[in-house]
Amino acid sequence: MNILGQIVKDARQSAGLTQDELAEQSGITTRYIMAIENENRQPSMKVLFKLIRALKISADTIFYPEIQHTDKKKEHLIHMIQLCDERETNVATATIRALLDSR
Repeated sequence: MNILGQIVKDARQSAGLTQDELAEQSGITTRYIMAIENENRQPSMKVLFKLIRALKISADTIFYPEIQHTDKKKEHLIHMIQLCDERETNVATATIRALLDSR
């Protein structure tokens, strides 16, 4: 298995998705997902973008695999915060601050 295929497979499994579910969410065929994961298929930038969005991972995960990434739960939390508007970010910040202060 190639590095890219392993990254996609690990991210998909980490997200709790089957190949069929990832295909549906990304608009890519299941067969193409299988080819990326198992057959050294090198997808276009357009396909990589769709995969990154569907898997909710940082592009760095794909383009800089040698960099140590934070644990997947923290990476997912960061991604969710990036999707928040200002009010939601303030609520999330206050909640996290309260959790840390209660230690």
